[in-house]
Amino acid sequence: MFHQIWAALLYFYGILLNSIYQCPEHSQLTTQGVDGKEFPEPHLGRWYFIAGAAPTKEELATFDPVDNIVFNMAVGSEPTQLQLHATIRTKNGSCVPRKWIYHLTEGSTDLRTEGRPDMKTKLFSSSCPGGIMLKETGQGYQRFLLYNRLPHPPEKCVEEFQSLSSCLDSKAFLLTPRKQETCKWPSD
Repeated sequence: MFHQIWAALLYFYGILLNSIYQCPEHSQLTTQGVDGKEFPEPHLGRWYFIAGAAPTKEELATFDPVDNIVFNMAVGSEPTQLQLHATIRTKNGSCVPRKWIYHLTEGSTDLRTEGRPDMKTKLFSSSCPGGIMLKETGQGYQRFLLYNRLPHPPEKCVEEFQSLSSCLDSKAFLLTPRKQETCKWPSD
């Protein structure tokens, strides 16, 4: 009898604790888009990589040598494609261009990366003006990434991202330094 009462008390304590310490709401973007514009139109253009979070440091290791990354998202050659071009400034000053294609999932904002069938990207809204959050999952990793239209968004945006990702079981956090000048686009 004592064990049943104890189990019931622990159960109710767990419910109470869960109701008090819930993660803040973050909603996945919908195809309705922003300001009446349908996805992906509001998300085209230039984006700055601000921060990343993951359950382990190893899942963020690819960003360790990075000072800053600038992305440009454009419509692809087919209606179900997005082209992403990036210029990566490493901490040693080198510039590394990258490009890849995302495939849109019909009726969704989920993205699939061409050539990487295991990788899935979900887009989420951000409470930060001009911000967006991505959740990337692949073989053996999961990470949250924060992007913004500004290279240096308000500190509050980074704090909110860190708090949310921590609540979602991400113990490792990486903030890009963004101290060096961004790399020039190949066409600049």
